[in-house]
Amino acid sequence: MLHELFNPSVQHALDLVGIFVFAISGALLAVRKNFDVFGIAVLAEVTALGGGLLRDLIIGAVPAAFADLGYFLMPLVAAALVFFLHPEVERTQTAVNVFDAAGLGLFCVTGTTKAYDYGLGLTSSAALGLATAVGGGVLRDVLANEVPSLLRWDRDLYAVPAMVGATMVAVCIRFDALNAFTSATAVSTAFVLRLLAMRYHWRAPRAWNRRSSAREEPEKATAQ
Repeated sequence: MLHELFNPSVQHALDLVGIFVFAISGALLAVRKNFDVFGIAVLAEVTALGGGLLRDLIIGAVPAAFADLGYFLMPLVAAALVFFLHPEVERTQTAVNVFDAAGLGLFCVTGTTKAYDYGLGLTSSAALGLATAVGGGVLRDVLANEVPSLLRWDRDLYAVPAMVGATMVAVCIRFDALNAFTSATAVSTAFVLRLLAMRYHWRAPRAWNRRSSAREEPEKATAQ
């Protein structure tokens, strides 16, 4: 089903762009954490490929990073760029966040579709679509010894747009309506929701009548 949605060359190009931007966010965090060149490369690889690796291991597929050398090399290119030009890359953070949102939308859709292709149910497929989109960021934060952004109340919505996109794909599959147009609509919806969350600082609600002394930390200029 996945190969029927988009032209293979277009799909491959989009995957590489998404991987590159995710890798940039990982490499930038490594620089802020004062990691050495190896640490920068590792965090770039994990951020870019972690979600897809998790999905493929669960569904029993050969991870794309091991089947296509380009998937493995692209994060290294991003790491090298940040290593030598990180002040310039930092200044393009807004553009990085926009492309990161596009990658989020793309991977939640392709992740859901691939999981369904391997025989998972609709709910499980949507869950793995979400994991594909956000898993790398969670692994990045854990390795960097930070609370994952997805669990922090002082960060703009990130997982919710991916959940919406993955759910849209599952619903389309359920009613036999998944095609290139509806897939692109799901990608666009997740993308736009993420952009709106960044623009208007939408955040998930916290527990009512909570008793917490935790204070909001200043926003860091990083893609989640």
